[in-house]
Amino acid sequence: MIKDSELILNPDGSVYHLNLKPEQIATTILFVGDQDRVEKITKHFDAVEFTVQKREFKTQTGTYKGKRISVISTGIGPDNIDIVLNELDALVNIDLKTRKIKDTLTALRIIRIGTSGSLQADIPVDHFVMAQYGLGLDNMLRSYLIDSISETRLEKAFIEHTHWDLKKGTPYVIGCSTELEQLIASEQIHKGITATAGGFYGPQGRVLRLGIQDSALNSKMDSFSFEGHRITNLEMETSAIYGLGKLLGHHCLSMNAIIANRANGTFSQDPYKAVDELILYTLNKLAQ
Repeated sequence: MIKDSELILNPDGSVYHLNLKPEQIATTILFVGDQDRVEKITKHFDAVEFTVQKREFKTQTGTYKGKRISVISTGIGPDNIDIVLNELDALVNIDLKTRKIKDTLTALRIIRIGTSGSLQADIPVDHFVMAQYGLGLDNMLRSYLIDSISETRLEKAFIEHTHWDLKKGTPYVIGCSTELEQLIASEQIHKGITATAGGFYGPQGRVLRLGIQDSALNSKMDSFSFEGHRITNLEMETSAIYGLGKLLGHHCLSMNAIIANRANGTFSQDPYKAVDELILYTLNKLAQ
């Protein structure tokens, strides 16, 4: 039995941070970072049956073209993903009354719809990127036993190419769900490795008043290639979603609307339009 201190429930029986009960989520879930983006998705739904918010975690569950879908805002960063993935898994795979793991486990389908900056000059703003791999620069997932699921050859090649300082921790690489990749992919989608940083400024190479450990890291990532795979973009959630999802037996995919291009210094003239187009593209693929 899982102790009260390890799986914390609210007085109404919902999981602690998400404030959700098992019947309130669908098995297909869309992740967004911004809580205000939840309704930018659910405005397209046929109907919304449930809404709840606690802190930055907002959830709405409803139907789109007859398919039941939940939309959840995760907030920013790998640490928040640790909360959201573990609590969602508890909702479907742990009996919250007996506090025991269920004999039959449920695999969720989780798709992140996010925004990101491209690291490649030939991936322009307003285009979409699918992460075939998540490259974690953040160390969060190293708290778990990931050796059986990580792409160790790709990790080693990245460390050697960038002359990575291991005082910052060891990067990890996790692949996406091939099932969801096949469902969502099309010729208009760019594919590659999405790098996940643990912060927005220094960890992503931005310099304001503080110097950073490796000012050339972004250019090193630009030029990295492994067996035809290159690093396409940089954000703050994908590798954590892929790692925890794969460890827990869920299918995960990360889709990003490119709103900035770090290689040529451009920013989208209408980032909201790009995000809305990615939302509709993803919803319609799921509804097929």
